[in-house]
Amino acid sequence: MYTFSNKLKTFSFILMVLGAVGVGIGFMSSHKSFEDVEHLLAEEAHHGGHGEEAAHAAPAHNAHADASHDNHGKGHGEEAHHGDGHKKHVEHVMHQIHNRPWAALYVAAFFFMMIALGTLAFYAVQIASQAGWSPVLFRVMEGITSYLLPGAVIVVIIALASHFLGHDSLFVWMNPELTDEASVHYDKLVAGKSGWLNITGFTIRAIVFIGGWVAYRHFARKFSIAQDTADDNSNYKKSFRIAAGFLVFFIYTESMMSWDWIMSVDPHWFSTLFGWYVFASMFVSGITAIALITLYLKSRGYLEFVNENHLHDVAKFMFAISIFWTYLWFSQFMLIWYSNIPEEVTYFVSRFNDYKLPFLGMVVLNFVFPILMLMSADYKRIPWFVVMTGLVVLLGHYIDVFNMIMPATVGDRWFIGIPEIGSILLFAGLFIFVVFTSLTKAPLLVKRYPFKKESEDFHY
Repeated sequence: MYTFSNKLKTFSFILMVLGAVGVGIGFMSSHKSFEDVEHLLAEEAHHGGHGEEAAHAAPAHNAHADASHDNHGKGHGEEAHHGDGHKKHVEHVMHQIHNRPWAALYVAAFFFMMIALGTLAFYAVQIASQAGWSPVLFRVMEGITSYLLPGAVIVVIIALASHFLGHDSLFVWMNPELTDEASVHYDKLVAGKSGWLNITGFTIRAIVFIGGWVAYRHFARKFSIAQDTADDNSNYKKSFRIAAGFLVFFIYTESMMSWDWIMSVDPHWFSTLFGWYVFASMFVSGITAIALITLYLKSRGYLEFVNENHLHDVAKFMFAISIFWTYLWFSQFMLIWYSNIPEEVTYFVSRFNDYKLPFLGMVVLNFVFPILMLMSADYKRIPWFVVMTGLVVLLGHYIDVFNMIMPATVGDRWFIGIPEIGSILLFAGLFIFVVFTSLTKAPLLVKRYPFKKESEDFHY
């Protein structure tokens, strides 16, 4: 049985406390008045737009961002028609600065939740495909998926709180004025999607998604532990059947979740490939977390039955899904860029103008780096090499989520500073605490699983 060391437990609490302080500082420092922002913009203009506290870029200039991304209800093109341009611009920048701590918190919350969800999908695939190499890693996967319930609930709470407490800081469509024809902020496109994009529907779907995922995780874990002491394979057979059913449910709900929880921050934009794209990101992040936690446990003297061949196979999945992610990233980007349809291409224009470094940098982190590091079969067997590559892959996919959320919420006022780092520390601490607490609840090796012997003797 695994024992959660006091050092690691203390470390997780320190991360949570430091993270909570960082998040608090982020919220307090973002509350700038109209005069503060006016002064900030004047300073930027004077210094050529290089003040770190602010904009981390030049004043907002993207017409689409100014119109459809103002998260306080400005409809497409409204700003051009109402009131003084200077006042509108200052208000727009003020709203973006106010949105930043909400967006930073949401990005980190979603990132750690998707690691757990990606791991759950991988676990179900292993059971449904009757894989013979992976049963020695099942308890690590079950430990990681224990974060799914708190992680997913936190994501939904932040999304709803951003409407009720944060004045629609994340999801502009939550503002009722956008669907009210009598309002000056009426947005025809958002109103047209209001049958799907409404708070009631959003909440009900979230309950269905989380309920289904967590129910599968609960029964899979229950059957897994029951199989340890069973006289026959009936629990394994039940686990096999529900894994196959869950994967069908997952493919549908994961796509809808990606529309609701990520794509709808840009309610004017859509991509038919988006569900697959988010899936690839969460799948590779989950597999990478399995590799890192397995190697950590092995370094502490646990998992003696895991050998370099198991590590090789996990690293092979990291390599393969990184290439799959790149294929989807390029397919989505190239088709939209080449067709150059204004309402589609604005998504990438804002990212190219204001997020060039993270946007292009994540392609290096998520594709170039893994393909160079993990191309060789020998390197996939070296623990420190896999750890180094895994940390880079996780950083790359955090930046991927960052690129999906930030341009629609904070525009060019982005910066990786206290709110972002604090949010990562907060959820990293919570993730470590929940996952390693779960690992103490059952033996780290499945006992009577039909493919246990095959997995222990696995060689490549």
